[in-house]
Amino acid sequence: MTSFIPPVSFFIFGAVLFLFIRGNLLKVFLLLIPAITFMNLFNMVEGTYYTINFLDFEVIFCKVDKLSKVFGYIFVIMTFAGNLFSIHLKTRDEHIAALLYAGGSLGVVFAGDYFSLFVFWEVMAVASTYLIWARKTKAAKDAGFRYIIIHFLGGQFLFAGIIIYVVSTGSISFGYLGLNGVASCLIFLGFILNAAIPPLSAWLSDSYPESTVTGTVFLSAFTTKTAVYVLARAFPGEQILMWTGIVMVVYGIVYALIENDMRRVLSYSIINQVGFMITGIGIGTELSINGSVSHAFAHILYKALLMMSAGAVLYMTKRSKCTELGGLYKTMPITLILCCVGAASISGFPLTGGFTTKSMIIDAAGSEHLGVIWHLLILASAGVFLHAGIKFPYFVFFAKDSGLRPKEPPINMLLAMGLLSILCILVGVWPEPLYRILPYPVDFVPYTGAHVVGQLQILMFSALAFFMLLKFLKRTETISLDTDWFYRKGTMGFLWLLDNPLAWFGNQVKTTFFVTIPQSLIWFSKNPLMALKMAGNNIALAIFEESFTKEKVERIRRRIVEEITVYPGDVIRYSHVGTTVIWVMGLLLAYLIIYIVSVK
Repeated sequence: MTSFIPPVSFFIFGAVLFLFIRGNLLKVFLLLIPAITFMNLFNMVEGTYYTINFLDFEVIFCKVDKLSKVFGYIFVIMTFAGNLFSIHLKTRDEHIAALLYAGGSLGVVFAGDYFSLFVFWEVMAVASTYLIWARKTKAAKDAGFRYIIIHFLGGQFLFAGIIIYVVSTGSISFGYLGLNGVASCLIFLGFILNAAIPPLSAWLSDSYPESTVTGTVFLSAFTTKTAVYVLARAFPGEQILMWTGIVMVVYGIVYALIENDMRRVLSYSIINQVGFMITGIGIGTELSINGSVSHAFAHILYKALLMMSAGAVLYMTKRSKCTELGGLYKTMPITLILCCVGAASISGFPLTGGFTTKSMIIDAAGSEHLGVIWHLLILASAGVFLHAGIKFPYFVFFAKDSGLRPKEPPINMLLAMGLLSILCILVGVWPEPLYRILPYPVDFVPYTGAHVVGQLQILMFSALAFFMLLKFLKRTETISLDTDWFYRKGTMGFLWLLDNPLAWFGNQVKTTFFVTIPQSLIWFSKNPLMALKMAGNNIALAIFEESFTKEKVERIRRRIVEEITVYPGDVIRYSHVGTTVIWVMGLLLAYLIIYIVSVK
């Protein structure tokens, strides 16, 4: 008898319960549900629990080990902070969607089989889409539609891979897989789409900035991090992940530097930071896997903090573009300070979480003598400070004064940001508790002279470069579609293909096989003998018209017209026996043809 229940149960039950409760009780439950779930996690012992037999397969709803627990902890912490940040909302729909989204993520993390993993994977897709649509703007509607199409496509890849895997192996157990066949490649493709690996990444920067103020906070935490989890579980050590991760690292920096919208800057930053994690999984050593997992933990904290900061600015000013902001430090100093904690953490400043986790991945690359990867990760660390550590807070809170004088956001928003700020600093100052819950034993000391001095050199050089080039870094009304351009144009082309040639072909097939042929058979069956006679007259006229006299041709034509006019005529005068013989002979001929072909 276990002393705990699957963590997802609290969230699913809470989402259902929210349909019936109102007022302050709703706010109490918003904080109570993740708090109870967190305490439940402490009682979870490694092993396999809550299994059922379904179609002769063992479905495992709760498989507990160190890898699943560390993601479970951070997802629950994130849900608590996100609920606190959004507790002022008067509508329940966003709260329900957020709980289902977080619950689906927990379901994926503790799934021990592909069946339950796929179900919770799709729950995440649907619930997260609602968080985008909840903003109720045309841009949100369009972005959400593109988002759900992409994720349903990824779900189909995953489902197809699972079916092939189950048929070929006879098992639905979820664990290490590796790239070794069609099934694993399809599953891998379904996973990396959620990880936002370019060119399958435009859905993230397209949709996250269009979500609600609170919805973007949740979106930044779960989808890409569940992808990191499943890749760490099923595909550790695959070198393709190491190189695609490096592409993500560079790709995210480039687009974040040229972007104007503050939430789009942070969305591209997600791609960049997940790139570090994917690179660590691709390296595949114990140190690199620990680094990827711990960095996912720290990333959820500081990225949610930054998204909250951007959301607070948007909530108070109704503006999101850097060109429309500036000078907010005068009236939003607390938000600025909390934002700077997140900016320092994502940049990897010593005494923040980003420093104690990102260093593990970089050291793992150095330990494996991966010189190119190591240098690119170092370069990327400088780029992160440029776009998220300096650009975002500078252009939003300083730079040219916009004349806006908004107040600080509601107290619940400030408390949520304060909580995450404390955790960002705590993980940086005292990383040992996090290190203890990582999948493998940790033999890594972040605070060495080489680590600290080297990281500070990178950060100071980046800051110097930014302010030296500041006069050239003019804020412009840029809109970056990147690979989303191909999705949008490709969708238009696909719709044209459906509306024109394929629609025409479908109508022809429909007319021929579902209208013309059945109607002809019905017409023929009314009087087969007379129909054959009419056909014979038409054939004779077509073949021998040139050799017939004019009178004979006219006589045959009149006969055909008369037969068509009176058809089917008096069918009683024809022998039923004769008609039956014709049909039987036809069926025997068809059978003979099929038999000869099959023998050959």
